Amino acid sequence: MKQTDLIKNAKLNLAYGSEEGEITALVYDSRKVVDGCAFVCIKGINFDGHDAAVDAAKNGAKVIVAEHDVEGLKETGATLYTCDSTRYALAFMSANWFGNPAEKLVTIGVTGTKGKTTTTCLIKSILEHAGRKVGLIGTIETIIGDEHIPAKNTTPESYILQESFAKMVAAGLDTVVMEVSSQALMQHRCEGFVYDLGIFTNLSPDHIGDGEHASFEEYLECKSMLFRQCKVGIVNADDKHCEDIVKNHTCKLETYGLSEKCDLRAVDMALDKEPGHLGVSFETKGLMDVKVKIPTPGRFSVYNALCAIAVCRHFKITEEDIQIALSNTQVKGRIEKVKVSDDFTLLIDYAHNAMALESILTTLREYEPSRLICLFGCGGNRAKSRRYEMGEVSGKLADFTIITSDNPRFEEPLDIIADIKTGISKTDGKYIEIPDRKEAIRYAIENGQRGDIIILAGKGHEDYQEIKGVKYPMDERVLIKEILEERKAGAK
Repeated sequence: MKQTDLIKNAKLNLAYGSEEGEITALVYDSRKVVDGCAFVCIKGINFDGHDAAVDAAKNGAKVIVAEHDVEGLKETGATLYTCDSTRYALAFMSANWFGNPAEKLVTIGVTGTKGKTTTTCLIKSILEHAGRKVGLIGTIETIIGDEHIPAKNTTPESYILQESFAKMVAAGLDTVVMEVSSQALMQHRCEGFVYDLGIFTNLSPDHIGDGEHASFEEYLECKSMLFRQCKVGIVNADDKHCEDIVKNHTCKLETYGLSEKCDLRAVDMALDKEPGHLGVSFETKGLMDVKVKIPTPGRFSVYNALCAIAVCRHFKITEEDIQIALSNTQVKGRIEKVKVSDDFTLLIDYAHNAMALESILTTLREYEPSRLICLFGCGGNRAKSRRYEMGEVSGKLADFTIITSDNPRFEEPLDIIADIKTGISKTDGKYIEIPDRKEAIRYAIENGQRGDIIILAGKGHEDYQEIKGVKYPMDERVLIKEILEERKAGAK
């Protein structure tokens, strides 16, 4: 690619060197430098790419993009471009490198603290049922046709993002729906194109601390950036932070929610409860009138489905397509039902902090179970406060808690369990500790009673357990299957 084409709209200033010639590759990892490439210096938590600029040039990089000059770089003969943000520059250069593939797709970006994964999956399901070819980028995976790529970040680095868009175009897809994290917005990973539709689900304190956001105000501001980078914004008007999120928006706005003020609202909600099944039904009014029934419980499930409807109506989707898709979509690890008995309901959910655990347990309480059983553990090498808080929440809201292991990482599982017990001891909650997660699940299944709701919290979509730096295969669905097979074999 011509150098001049690569740097288009990237807001670069030529410090020295030539602007002419061809570029062989776009690189931001110094280990991947090749002869004739452009190397973009990215400052990360553990490594600053500026420190590798001179070596990159000596190893063949023709162009260096940096936020400041680097001592000894000029002597290598490389061209230096400077800019205010190399991440911003990388996003535009990546879009240029891959031929601006987002222009060939309908792009949908979903941001918010909770609901992103479920909402993106619902949107994908509805649109595909209606005949569109949809790619997905999110917390669990990137989906391009039949290819499923496990995710490292909720929203990948701009180069990977644009590469994924290009693969989607090559695969014949026409639409992409993606989760947009606050970190990605802060780090300009989503620059280089304008979203056709930008979505806001909700906002609550999260991702605040070292290596993330300095404050809730910064977290909110980063989320709000999406609405200065989309054509149409679709926002949850019931969320108390909605006005701040859209304060400086440049897009056309639509709202959804439960209140009368919303452009699309849900009415006549009713809980659906049958043996082994929990769901909710409702109707929409306003921009679209449709009756829907969804196989997941709770008010937040209504918000997720309502948001998906608000998005998909822009594609002139029929009521039938919406109804069928929503009634048949189950998202991995998000209030996921696993059939084990006609007597009780078993669910898997990713709730891995006190706020999420409180939300799911409160929701399940509304279904008036005979007993609400909560099985969970906490991750090692994370704030101990999370353990105390989750223990206290489960002790208050569950009838019985099964404390087990999650990802102990470099901590001892029993030490983590002891911290959880400290939290639960503040309540009158009854509990048992079973460190081995498979045995804990076995206990839950074997002791399940008619009318119980059992929630396996914390792992969700994860299919591994991290111990001492190693990720061992562990999928709760597989564990459940093994337990059921072992019980069946033992009964013979």
